[in-house]
Amino acid sequence: MAAIRNDYSQGSVSKHILSLAIPMAAAQLVNVLYSVVDRVYLGRLPGTGHLALTGLGVTIPIISIIMGVANLCGTGGAPLCSICRGRGDQEEAERVMGNAFTLLLVLGTALTALLLAFQGPILRLFGASPDTLPYAERYLTIYLLGTLCVMVSLGMNPFISAQGFGRTGMMTVVIGAALNLALDPLFIFVFRMGVQGAALATVLSQGVSAVWVLRFLTGRKAILRLRRPCLRLEAGRVRRIVALGLSGFCMNMTNSLVQVVCNATLQGYGGDLYVGIMTIINSLREVLFMPVHGLTHGAQPVMGFNHGAGRPGRVVEAIRFTFLGTVAYSALCWLLCMACPALLILIFNDDPAVIAHGAPALRIYFSLYVLMSLQMAAQSVFVGLNRSKQAIFFSLLRKAVINAPLTVILPLWMGTTGVFVAEAVSQLIGGLACSLTMYLTVYRPLKAQAALRT
Repeated sequence: MAAIRNDYSQGSVSKHILSLAIPMAAAQLVNVLYSVVDRVYLGRLPGTGHLALTGLGVTIPIISIIMGVANLCGTGGAPLCSICRGRGDQEEAERVMGNAFTLLLVLGTALTALLLAFQGPILRLFGASPDTLPYAERYLTIYLLGTLCVMVSLGMNPFISAQGFGRTGMMTVVIGAALNLALDPLFIFVFRMGVQGAALATVLSQGVSAVWVLRFLTGRKAILRLRRPCLRLEAGRVRRIVALGLSGFCMNMTNSLVQVVCNATLQGYGGDLYVGIMTIINSLREVLFMPVHGLTHGAQPVMGFNHGAGRPGRVVEAIRFTFLGTVAYSALCWLLCMACPALLILIFNDDPAVIAHGAPALRIYFSLYVLMSLQMAAQSVFVGLNRSKQAIFFSLLRKAVINAPLTVILPLWMGTTGVFVAEAVSQLIGGLACSLTMYLTVYRPLKAQAALRT
């Protein structure tokens, strides 16, 4: 019954996408609360809030690396599962999922050991000052001890959504985020644990989410189950997972790279004040981006299933719906950022200097947000249709090739403003290049194939 219910080659394409995208967007939005709520609470600690917030901001690139490794397995394996389901090959779909899980555990264990051993030098390299380093180390040490919980929750949840269980995938993060919301003020203020309390609340909450994911994927309701015979790594399967997952991995790694460059540049030109402002802007970006992430990733199982089933017309319809929804939503976000940047910053910190310098910076950073969201939509098409080379190329282009160098070069003439202008320029070039390439190499050929079949 479950397999018939989740057959995306029948029925309304837009309804199928929304049935996955709405709970996935809600889940991703709630998932951001893990880190954003930490920053809101820590930013309001009496006396030390600004330093605690800035110290937490320095850890963002490391957390992005952890999420990147989780995406390597999750966004690499889940679209392959959807394509296999569309072809009717359930056994191969389960083997892909099992290999992704084992790979996740191996990489997570190695990453935990490496980061724990070198966290001090890494944090200093990433922009921590003598004043903010103690806060960053206290938070990161506890967070790293829960790395496997974080990675299982993030990396395996896409396999739930790929099977069509959008609401179950949403509950993965809703349960954890609700627990995090309850534990944060308890640990931070009541038990007076500060940044360590914020990290502990996050790790415990992600642990509960990880248990939820594993219980579902090993239970009877799942179409594809985690089974012991499927856990043994097979080289060819791992290569396919890694090749497709490199897009999400590169996106997180380049985000981490740019954040490191931004923090170091802002520390040199503006000090802890501007590193704190960038932390706030990144927090807002994460919140505003999540519905785009939900829509684009919710469309991937539908695209992949119909691609595997040989239904190009339905793939075209899915692409068109995804792009229209992305443009409409991102335009509203742009309007919000242009109209009331000070109010958005006030959510995190009420320091007059932070608001005065942060409002114009936020406007510049989000000035071409619509084009960035177009790149996210186009890359989701590449990933959903197993076009790993294009997905990886555009992941690297915007951040590593354009954004990072400009973040170093532009401040030589523009000071701290150059850091935020660099982001806008990368959104313009990367967004147009990726979306136009997708249109010419994927959308138009698929549309031609669909016309021949009618």
